[in-house]
Amino acid sequence: LWLGGIRLEHEKGLLGHSDADVLIHTICDALLGAANMRDIGYHFPDTAGEFKNIDSKILLKKTIELIAAKGYLVGNIDATICAERPKLKAYIPEMQRTLAAVMGIDEDAISIKATTTEKLGLTGRQEGITAYATVLIQRMGSYTKKYSLFLLPTLRRSSREDSLGSFGKWIARVRFLG
Repeated sequence: LWLGGIRLEHEKGLLGHSDADVLIHTICDALLGAANMRDIGYHFPDTAGEFKNIDSKILLKKTIELIAAKGYLVGNIDATICAERPKLKAYIPEMQRTLAAVMGIDEDAISIKATTTEKLGLTGRQEGITAYATVLIQRMGSYTKKYSLFLLPTLRRSSREDSLGSFGKWIARVRFLG
């Protein structure tokens, strides 16, 4: 199981075209959305063989390069992982160090929290893991934009503009493998 850029020993892993690191994918989507650059599937499609089994840290690094090319820097990230098992509290500092190194930002700019659904829904039945991320990006030398991504077990998309800038919600299904 890959989560937050680190490998966790667990009897199940996540199913995906890449390493299926749901936290990194959520952060990538939030960053791309905040910069109005579509989503992770647009830039790194699951139909492209070059991304088969790719380390999601590579996708995150490329995402940082994409938003930087458009003139944006990461301000901070607030993320939540929702999983019944494995228990994640002990892994969070290593996830923060790993993600900070990949993005070239301070560890204090990355907040990661873990929670459960109290045995409700697909995460409660241990059929998947969900992740949520809100990111603040800054145009180099200008204003800030705030954006949230919610990765949930249904497919639909909605977005709205608020006084803080771009805010959007993407929902996608995540399943456990084996």
